[in-house]
Amino acid sequence: MSTIRLTAAQACVRYLANQYVELDGAEAPYFAGVWAIFGHGNVAGLGEALTDVQDLLPTYRAHNEQAMAHAAIAYAKQMRRRRAMICTSSIGPGATNMVTAAALAHVNRLPVLFLPGDVYASRRPDPVLQQVEDFGDGTVSANDSFRPVSRYFDRIVRPEQLLDALPRALAIMLDPVSCGPATLAFCQDVQAEAFDYPDSFFQRRVWRIRRAAPERQDIRRLADAIRQSAAPLLIAGGGVHYSIASDELASFASAFGIPVAETQAGKGSLPWDHPQSLGSIGVTGSSAANAAAAEAELVIGIGTRLQDFTTGSWTLFENPRATLVQINVSPHDAHKRGAFALVADAKLALDALSEELGEWRSQVRNRHASAVEDWNAAWDVATAAGNEKLPSDAQVIGSVWRTVPDTAIVVGAAGGLPGELHKLWRSKASDGYHLEYGYSCMGYEIAGGLGVKLAAPDREVVVMLGDGSYLMLNSEIATSVMMGAKLIIVVLDNLGFGCINRLQQTTTGERFNNLLPATSRIDFVAHAKALGAIAEKAASLAELEAALGRALAADQTYVVVIETDPERSTEAGGAWWDVAVAEVSKRASVAEARKSYDEQIGKVRR
Repeated sequence: MSTIRLTAAQACVRYLANQYVELDGAEAPYFAGVWAIFGHGNVAGLGEALTDVQDLLPTYRAHNEQAMAHAAIAYAKQMRRRRAMICTSSIGPGATNMVTAAALAHVNRLPVLFLPGDVYASRRPDPVLQQVEDFGDGTVSANDSFRPVSRYFDRIVRPEQLLDALPRALAIMLDPVSCGPATLAFCQDVQAEAFDYPDSFFQRRVWRIRRAAPERQDIRRLADAIRQSAAPLLIAGGGVHYSIASDELASFASAFGIPVAETQAGKGSLPWDHPQSLGSIGVTGSSAANAAAAEAELVIGIGTRLQDFTTGSWTLFENPRATLVQINVSPHDAHKRGAFALVADAKLALDALSEELGEWRSQVRNRHASAVEDWNAAWDVATAAGNEKLPSDAQVIGSVWRTVPDTAIVVGAAGGLPGELHKLWRSKASDGYHLEYGYSCMGYEIAGGLGVKLAAPDREVVVMLGDGSYLMLNSEIATSVMMGAKLIIVVLDNLGFGCINRLQQTTTGERFNNLLPATSRIDFVAHAKALGAIAEKAASLAELEAALGRALAADQTYVVVIETDPERSTEAGGAWWDVAVAEVSKRASVAEARKSYDEQIGKVRR
């Protein structure tokens, strides 16, 4: 057997650079690059190895480890999980800074490979700088915090362990069921140790992302249920996108006249003006979609895990005869809530269902047309410019939507904006809506926008976020400028955490610790300029649209700030959300809120 002597870090990098995937009929490297912040624990090992492979596996430098991981995850999401990126850090804070991002990737089922530096396997210099010591377990390091938020975790304490660990990590990341973050905690002394690796380990490998075919009997059973249902409803989730099944869904809905509602992850599965599109569903849903859910006899989820925002905390499906069906590649998701589980890839399932239904056509094709018209009228009202001193989030969304090109990608994550965007952003392209709402992580937005831009360099990427998220994590503005990866960033300054302030008032009747005094307003324009961006402040919606025009014409990252009203949100649409209210309180407002809460709990579908 022919071998080559390499350090473990060199072997790791060489292996990763030779992993390919089938992509649109061609082969492409699975890993688009490595995000790295070097420190002790990875600079002498992985840093040395990465230096020599820039033509195959480019390295990007960020300003914050959590942010670079967000960028990597956003890249994978925008690429529909067909490509991914790698993140490496030093031990200690460098590693634990990435744990939040690992949790985000885990919740959203998105692939990313973490290579945090770790302590010495030999334990020769213990305790090393930044080492976390467990008094009762000598095998524990800070990287053990990755275990619950990784789909695959391993600690590399010998060079030859890479021969097993790397293929296992790739298999997990590329599998549609187990897809998510993989972590290889890489002991820093082992990175520099040499081993005679077999040449065959570094041969080019092309991975094919498998599709799970549906069982024929399950397709027949579901087709029969659809034919017999007087009120069917499809709920499109992220699995439609990851299966690249938007065209199949559009054809299916058109052919059979079945209405479609969309989750946050599934938004854009249909163009907003498709005849069978009801828009968003759930807590942040349209009135048309939620009305259809209330009367539905057959609820068919496609590629959704049915989180509480989608189901109105399981109060949305009011019809006592409602039957739940789940089409999903993951048995874990398909069997939730006692659903009839059709374990299959979304595209293959839709194709098989279309064939089975044949010439059948629904008699309720236009059942929801008037509800959609009413919702569109509500959209016009919510997004129209008014004479208010401060615009609402909805009005800002309307201005942005009207100004940016149809090919633009909007990016968001946390606060009030995800709810308003889910309701109000009218998706024109299937991949033009990029919201991280599985983990709803403040600070994802700008870093995520950078990852989206790397995935779609020829398109305008519009990041929308509140002042709270901006202050959480803004460092990658500097990275985007440094890389020449232009973003348009719209900062809605409502003096704090407006969304949670509204929730707080609903559940307690009080304001406390969420909004800042007007005297605390921050000069975001000056800050963004200091990071290298072009920036300006808009005093009105008209000024915002003019500023966006300048941003579109610019060739570098452009930040536009506008002050907004923290109290106002879109009244139309929406559904109840289970946020437990205190059973005992001296405040009458809390007692009243608890009474309303108890009434809603009684409506929960068990």
